[in-house]
Amino acid sequence: LGPWVNDLLDRITFLNDWMTQGTSPTVFWVSGFFFTQAFITGTLQNFARKYATPIDKAEFDFRVLTKDEMKDAAVNKPKDGAYMRGLFLEGARWSNEKHVIAESQPRELFVPMPYIHLEPKMRVDVPAVEGVPEQYTGSTTGTAHVYMCPVYKTSFRQGTLSTTGHSTNFVMFIRVPMAKEHKQKHWIKRGVAMLTQLDS
Repeated sequence: LGPWVNDLLDRITFLNDWMTQGTSPTVFWVSGFFFTQAFITGTLQNFARKYATPIDKAEFDFRVLTKDEMKDAAVNKPKDGAYMRGLFLEGARWSNEKHVIAESQPRELFVPMPYIHLEPKMRVDVPAVEGVPEQYTGSTTGTAHVYMCPVYKTSFRQGTLSTTGHSTNFVMFIRVPMAKEHKQKHWIKRGVAMLTQLDS
C-alpha cells in the first residue's frame, strides 16, 4: 500500500502544479497519466493544428536527451512535441557515454531512462527503420539504426482492448539508438521494453 500512496501523492502534486502554474510543464511525467495514449495523441494533434496539416500525415520521431540537454529541457519547452520523463528500461540499460542501449549490469532489473523528446514530424521526414520485414522489425531499405522498444504501463506486458480501441497496457513503440554491431533481434531476444511504472 505504501508505494501506491506515494505514487498517488506524486500524481496529485504533478497535476496540481500544472493547474496552479496555469501552463503546461516543460517536462511531462508520463507515469502520472491514467490514459497515456490521450497525451500522446494530443501532442500529435497540437503539431497538426500548428502546421495546418492532416494528422495522418504526421508521426513521432524520438530523441533521448543528453545530460546537458536535460538541464535545458528543465526550463525550456521544445519547439514541437514534448519532453517526457518517468520511463524505466527493463532487460537493458542506457549508456550515457555512448548514447545507445547497452547490456544490463549484474542484478540490475530496471534502469530509469533520461528525458525523451516526443518529436512530431511529417511522416515523410521520419527515416524508415532498418530491419527485417519477416520479423516485423522494419525495412531492408531503412536507414534508422534503432530498436523499436515497446512501452507498457506495467511489467505484466499484457492488456485488453478498451472501448477506445487502445490497449489497457501497451502504450507505443519508441525508437531507441543502438550500437552499430547490434540488430533489433539482439534486444528482442532479451525482451527489452520500457515501463511507465514499477511494481513496487
